[in-house]
Amino acid sequence: MSLGTRPEAPAEHRSPHAGDTAPTGVRAWLRDLAMGIRFAVGGGREGWTRTILTAVGVGLGVALLLGAASVPNLLQNRDDRSYARTPYASMDMKPPKAGDSTVLVRDTGTQFHGRTATGMFLQADGDRPVLPPGLDTMPAPGEMVVSPALRDLLDDPANKLLKERFSDFRVVGTIGDAGLVSPLELYYYAGADKLTGADGAHRLARFGQDNSLPLDPFLMALVVLICVVLLTPVAIFIGTAVRFGGDRRDRRLAALRLVGAGARTVRRIAAGEALFGALLGLAVGAVFFLLLRRLVGVVDLTNVSAFPSDMAPEPGLVALVAVAVPVCAVLVTLISLRSVAIEPLGVVRGGKRRERRLWWRVLLPLAGIGILLTSGRVDRSIGSTVNVPAIAAGSALTLIGLSALLPWLVEAVVGRLRGGPVPWQLAIRRLQLTSGTAARAVSGITVAVAGAVALQMMFASMHDDFNQATGQDTSRAQLTVRSVSGSGPLAQRMIDDFTGTEGVTKVIGTVQAYVTRPGNTKVNDITPTTQLTIGTCATLRELADIGSCKDGDTFVSHTKDRKMNTWVDTTARPGKPINIGEDPDFDKDAKPVLWTLPKDTRTVSARPNPSGSKIDGILATPAAVDIGKLSDATTTSWVKLDPKEPEAEEHVRNAAAHISPLLGVDSMKAVDRDKQYASIARGLQIGASVTMALIAASMLVSMIEQLRERKRLLAALTAFGTRRSSMAWSLLWQTAVPVVLGLALAVAGGLGLGVVMTRMISKEVTDWWSFLPLTGVGAGMVVAVTLLSLPPLRRMMRPDGLRTE
Repeated sequence: MSLGTRPEAPAEHRSPHAGDTAPTGVRAWLRDLAMGIRFAVGGGREGWTRTILTAVGVGLGVALLLGAASVPNLLQNRDDRSYARTPYASMDMKPPKAGDSTVLVRDTGTQFHGRTATGMFLQADGDRPVLPPGLDTMPAPGEMVVSPALRDLLDDPANKLLKERFSDFRVVGTIGDAGLVSPLELYYYAGADKLTGADGAHRLARFGQDNSLPLDPFLMALVVLICVVLLTPVAIFIGTAVRFGGDRRDRRLAALRLVGAGARTVRRIAAGEALFGALLGLAVGAVFFLLLRRLVGVVDLTNVSAFPSDMAPEPGLVALVAVAVPVCAVLVTLISLRSVAIEPLGVVRGGKRRERRLWWRVLLPLAGIGILLTSGRVDRSIGSTVNVPAIAAGSALTLIGLSALLPWLVEAVVGRLRGGPVPWQLAIRRLQLTSGTAARAVSGITVAVAGAVALQMMFASMHDDFNQATGQDTSRAQLTVRSVSGSGPLAQRMIDDFTGTEGVTKVIGTVQAYVTRPGNTKVNDITPTTQLTIGTCATLRELADIGSCKDGDTFVSHTKDRKMNTWVDTTARPGKPINIGEDPDFDKDAKPVLWTLPKDTRTVSARPNPSGSKIDGILATPAAVDIGKLSDATTTSWVKLDPKEPEAEEHVRNAAAHISPLLGVDSMKAVDRDKQYASIARGLQIGASVTMALIAASMLVSMIEQLRERKRLLAALTAFGTRRSSMAWSLLWQTAVPVVLGLALAVAGGLGLGVVMTRMISKEVTDWWSFLPLTGVGAGMVVAVTLLSLPPLRRMMRPDGLRTE
């Protein structure tokens, strides 16, 4: 044996691991990740507290992501059920002949206290009628089958006015789920036995037709931006949640370094802890999502509900969430530890820090804006396409870039603040030490507000395209009542019954039909046609400046359109006959029904009716023409309500139902809103509410986690005489300063994104101040989070916080 050579131990005394090498590569990763999971599970109360906070934070984000992944199926299932019950109409517009399976149908509906109940009258032609989904048998005349929600509404004693409206029908069953768009929908089928084409009914041989319209390109661009704005804060929130409890974790990792673990090993162990929290968060998120599924079936959030079975996430999106969340948790943890030196004797967080680099943070939003500027304009022409990937990528990069800019901005600003009251100094010093943590806590609200500002600018710029002024004068009337059949007695009954209805101050009733010039005279192959309007003198005064009037008088009404006046005069010739029967252009075999327009008929100027339109043509009082001879006439009434009677509208609807259940009662409104636009706005309202609630929860959880990390410090400050009020104000400033900076950045970024998006749809910015209410919401969230943080702050300032083991 040579000198300096250590003798080899006998085999029986050799360690079983002697000569073994530490695992490398994937095996090292798996070993360290597993050890991190063991620390998360067996770390005692502190370890479980951090893990639960992470799991709850991640779970909230996962639940929202799963909800978003369910939206396509939810909308598709709702549409499928809606299409399945829609009466089928042939493209050649030829109705089927009556047979054993055909059915006469007539759409109907009503409103009650702002809620809309729609339905359909059904009348079978034979013994084997086709049935809409949700019905087992055809309701007989006088019977009605209703949705569960409408049944509950009718059974409520407080809704006696609604029950009175359907008093002519007896509820005999409930519509099945297959026949309803949503569980809270108000829908009904009523049996009839006297439906005719003159009542607006049409015959069908089957149900099921897609009558949907393609989404407007402007609205498609808006929907893409909404998805990005609502989901980007969720991703940021999940990234923040996996970093909860970082200070305590780093001190524990320093202990591992003391017993020989390498720097890479402790980082992988930390990633294992985050991985376990993320995996537990997936489970918690699944539970939250299942609870959310049950909730959408019983809560009518802004008139939107759904069957729980409709909320089925796309399998591919579920798999993406299940993989992306744990992977992101590991990556975020590894990246966050790059700036922390975990050594055997402690965690190095003090000393001179390297300033955050600005260039790549500015590059992200600039790249996003560049993508949007080069993606082309959105064209509203039919068949045009929207560059969805470019809009999604550009807006996402812009918002993520704002989130990346916020830590640099907070660090740059708070690093230059000096002096001030004690609470201010405590807050600023804390922010100077942990500016990154403070920025992460408010990055979600920064992104949400920036996106909301851009959305508000887009909504404002396209408002006039989807919200049209109707011209209706709601000061002259509030309700319009129409019947597709024209009848002088019906018009008079409507006037009499509505006038005697509680809460009605005025009624205007007319009968209208189109009349033609007899003979073979045609203009451009069209028989000269004009409108005949019949009403009392009081009614005609609401339609034109007629001057003196008595029953039997007639008038020719002109507007300021000279071309239309000439067309009216081609048919309305005083002293000449007029055909008040069928239009020969539609029925060549129809015999003319002649009526002579009196020679003394005066020409008068039309005035807008309560609906906002001017009626030209012939105006006649009831004694001047036999209403029974008119063809395809309609009856219309405008009703003015007493604003002091809150149930006036419901009384009028009940009176209309007693006159005829086929009467249509519509509320007059000054602005007509596009249904697709309104639906998207309602969806944005729901999504924004949920996202803002999630952001508030994120800020609160983050604040509580920071207080828990500083429990001993808070107790020490209190023990040395620091006022509790100073600590509370310090907490407020600590939250408010990053939020103010974040809101300033959000306003600047949101305005820039909004300008680019409005340019993309070829619009001009019409509202530069849309950020004001949004900043108010942000300020309100600061106050709310601070108030909710005060109880745990008081508990953590107790002297027992100084105890240690």
